Amino acid sequence: MEQVALKLPAKQHQKTELSQQILEGCQRKDRLCQKKLYEFYYGKMMAVCMRYTGNYEEARDVLHEAFMKVFQNIERFTPESSLESWVKRIVINTAIDHFRKNKRHQNQVEIDEAITLPDTGSLQVLSQISADEIMQLVQQLSPSYRTVFNLYVIEGYTHREIAQLLQVSEGTSKSNLAKARHLLQQMIVKLLPEYGKLYGNNEET
Repeated sequence: MEQVALKLPAKQHQKTELSQQILEGCQRKDRLCQKKLYEFYYGKMMAVCMRYTGNYEEARDVLHEAFMKVFQNIERFTPESSLESWVKRIVINTAIDHFRKNKRHQNQVEIDEAITLPDTGSLQVLSQISADEIMQLVQQLSPSYRTVFNLYVIEGYTHREIAQLLQVSEGTSKSNLAKARHLLQQMIVKLLPEYGKLYGNNEET
């Protein structure tokens, strides 16, 4: 018991010191430290990029561009927030910039009224689907619907914030979210027929 109590602080201190060394090395533009930081966050940040893009190659391009910004601006990082949160914000902003630059995504259709769909009972059915399966379905959405869904549902942005980020109206943001949810429900019905019973299989044609 005493040996464990004595060893734990030493291990925790070593991890904190290593993380600080990597951060300080990146601030000095040390290539090895940059490589370690990139490898450490690669999995999590690649998953973020995949949520906003349509394929691996596109996600990889966004990730590389994001980490270039991370290394260029890491001297501005302050320990008031976690390094992971700071890196993630840069990755998300880079993905949004990528979305805005792609002219194919700019053909937004303004719709005044969003589709309202019931949520009763959906949690029980959705619990049967893994997070990976849900994200695979999200990736099948169009870029406009996918981006708004990610920002609102996963990242927690408001429609006002999304409208400012994507340079669209709040009505467009709400409409795209509603349509994204509707399309996801149609996809889930194909995976889980019992899900359709909750909605009476009233799919629009």
